[in-house]
Amino acid sequence: MLVMGMWNNAPATRSAAFRALLLPLGLFSVLWSLTAVPSFWRTAPARDIIARIIADDRFRPGVLDQMLVRIEAEPVLAIPRPELSLASVLVRLRIAEEGMQRRTLAEADREVEAAEHQLMASLKVTPSDSFLWLMLYSVKTTRNGFDPEIVRYLERSYLAGPHEGWIAVRRNRLALSIFPTLRDGTRQLAVSEFAELVDGDFIQEAAANLIGVGWAQNERLLSALGGIDLSSKTNLWKRLRAEGINVKIPGLEFSERPWR
Repeated sequence: MLVMGMWNNAPATRSAAFRALLLPLGLFSVLWSLTAVPSFWRTAPARDIIARIIADDRFRPGVLDQMLVRIEAEPVLAIPRPELSLASVLVRLRIAEEGMQRRTLAEADREVEAAEHQLMASLKVTPSDSFLWLMLYSVKTTRNGFDPEIVRYLERSYLAGPHEGWIAVRRNRLALSIFPTLRDGTRQLAVSEFAELVDGDFIQEAAANLIGVGWAQNERLLSALGGIDLSSKTNLWKRLRAEGINVKIPGLEFSERPWR
């Protein structure tokens, strides 16, 4: 009878144990929703700001200052979101950039200095963010002019994310402008990045980089296009021809006859 009683009570025991397990899980879910969900909704606008600034959108006067006030008014989140920090940095940089035209040099420099400090703080949290390293290089160059010592920040950007298309346009231009000062490994990454821009149909940007800051390296850059999609290479060739520049691109053969 005793054994039978224990057997009969087993389902109830298991049910009670299961309910006891669900209780802390339920509390955890509630706590997570109180922290993570508000965090998500707060940072969603930050992601929009980041995307617009990276896309070089223009803002009405005063809008960026309002954005910065709203971002910095956000309370410290239980679950940190790097989007808020990045948005704050980018807004500060854009304010400083635009302020150089309508503010005193001292005021603009203070804005850039504040952005630099925030970049350094952000990199302590996310040292693997290639975009932050690129921005740090840009800020240092803006404040102090070119210095071989700060090239390491650009190189860190490549090491952290060598194939990130969304920053390649800006980074490739900066890298080609100081190509001789780069280490051999970084030079190769910059050349490969140029080829990836063409392959990704960033034709106008790639052509501008080639004709402009990269022209001294044009043979090396063009030779990297051998394995690139034929249509992309053709588009680049046509874009260059429209600028009055005739170059040989590996894998392309065009007749010089005017009716072709």
